[in-house]
Amino acid sequence: MALESAESEYRTSLALGIIGPGLIGSTLLDQIRDQSSVLRGDFDIDLRVVGIIGSTTMLLEDARVDLTNWRAGFSAKGEQSNLDRFIAHLQRQEYFGPNKVIVDCTASADIAEHYLEWLKLGIHIVTPNKRANSGPLDKYLAVRKLQRETYTHYFYEATVGAGLPIISTLRSLMETGDKIQQVEGIFSGTLSYIFNSLTGSRTFSDVVKEAKAKGYTEPDPRDDLSGTDVARKVVILAREAGMKLELKDIPIENLVPEELKDPNLTVDEFLNKLPEFDQALTARRKEAESAGEVLRFVGVVDVLNNKGSVELKRVPKVNAFAQLNGSDNIIAFTTSRYQENPVIVRGPGAGAAVTAGGVFSDILKLTAYLGAPS
Repeated sequence: MALESAESEYRTSLALGIIGPGLIGSTLLDQIRDQSSVLRGDFDIDLRVVGIIGSTTMLLEDARVDLTNWRAGFSAKGEQSNLDRFIAHLQRQEYFGPNKVIVDCTASADIAEHYLEWLKLGIHIVTPNKRANSGPLDKYLAVRKLQRETYTHYFYEATVGAGLPIISTLRSLMETGDKIQQVEGIFSGTLSYIFNSLTGSRTFSDVVKEAKAKGYTEPDPRDDLSGTDVARKVVILAREAGMKLELKDIPIENLVPEELKDPNLTVDEFLNKLPEFDQALTARRKEAESAGEVLRFVGVVDVLNNKGSVELKRVPKVNAFAQLNGSDNIIAFTTSRYQENPVIVRGPGAGAAVTAGGVFSDILKLTAYLGAPS
């Protein structure tokens, strides 16, 4: 299919390859569709999706994927997924020159393994995938080094806090000469909801079941309760602050009872047995309440002592961390300038719309770096 001649009229054009048309990826595609006319008309920006690839099916288009009905096109015209062919197709978009972008909307470690080769090809990367930035330190440093050497861009704001400006706030503080002392936060929307709801006579198991029923947890709530996802976010922020930490360096308080960690235990079996272990958490909650405190699951980047942690902490009821609603996240930056009164970022830290919005914002940030008007 021939390229559309009108494309040359736009000041900044990107060829986008979307990996992972699941919940976040599909929401992002819908957001791009809904905003495309505004971006073209008001900002001279053309975002052209030329490929979408899932685990089994991919859709490639030379001109652009018709986003008005992309789901039907993906089903009707899709072919067997082949990541090498997908990347070759993106590389073939000669009209765009260097403005080729992979948007990785997966949580896959296997996909993140390809970042180095894509950067070598001059492809920019935008992603909410935490795997590359929280994986082995040597691979993370190699990605950052190559990204600078190849003059490519790598944006990952949505790896922490979905659409909240967490990484950009940290960078802004550091770039202006402020010294980061500590970053502390409630980074899990799931665990935020659970401990915000753990009041009165409610038990931990009841609230976990409710959170799962409302779709706040992973299909297996143990994935949330293990604390590993929070630890990945702690590692990402620690590395942004200049610390060379590995995931294994972060002590994690795993909220899954030892007896229920057996991977052979089904989700239903886990949920049925969980009430047997309510007593310990109920005792901790009551002890905290008697001292005017509440329980919150908190990740900490302690820059001054070069360490991180993930644990269930007691915080005073007057503390901002104690006053969250629903599944909100909250992050506090303590710095040399903001020592007595930390910088606070608070808001929804999970959900397809806000996460996709964070990815979309990074794509538009990329267009600004490539010359789009501000």
